[in-house]
Parts: sequence; C-alpha cells; structure tokens
Amino acid sequence: MRFGKKGKLSPRFIGPYDVLERVGRVAYRLALPTELAKVHNVFHISQLKKYVHDDSHILNPEVVELDETLTYEERPIQILDTKTRETRRKAIKMVKVLWSNHLAENATWETEDDL
Repeated sequence: MRFGKKGKLSPRFIGPYDVLERVGRVAYRLALPTELAKVHNVFHISQLKKYVHDDSHILNPEVVELDETLTYEERPIQILDTKTRETRRKAIKMVKVLWSNHLAENATWETEDDL
C-alpha cells in the first residue's frame, strides 16, 4: 500500500501511532486513524520503527478570529454537460454543474430534478 507519493520519494514510514497490545511474540496491534480503516492494524515488528520525540513535530494551534457576519453561498453558474442514466424502471437526466467559487475540474454531476 502506498501513502502519499509513489516511487522513490514515497514515505517509508507513516505515523506515529499508539501501540494497543502485543499480539504473539513478534507482532503489535496499533491504534490507526479512521482514514486507514481498510488497513489491517496488526504489524510485524520488522515493519515498525521506534518514534524519536522531536519538539519540531509539535504544532501549536493559533487562535483564529472568525467574523460571524461572513457567509458562503454556493450556486450553479453553468451546465457543462448532460447525460441520461438508464435504470431498470426509468431514465434519470443528469447535468454536470459548475459551481460558484469552484474550478471546472470540481464540477459535480447532479440530477436535473435537484436543480
């Protein structure tokens, strides 16, 4: 499984993650985040590396002031494409919509009835 970039520049290790328990003599169960839910959480000891604490890894959150009067409105700007999706019982008309404040590659397919 690849994490991030592929090839020579891909990270060899990801983490750190907490060790939940020792499974057998040479395996450990890790507490993985929900993004890695499809990855089995038991690893052989040869695949693990001890974490060395480094103060530069700690991020101090900055206080962000929010303006309560700001709003964000997303509205359709242009219909880029149309297609009809056939099901067993009916045909569903779909439109590819370009939304305000989004790029063309972020356009989404919506049903014509939803618009």
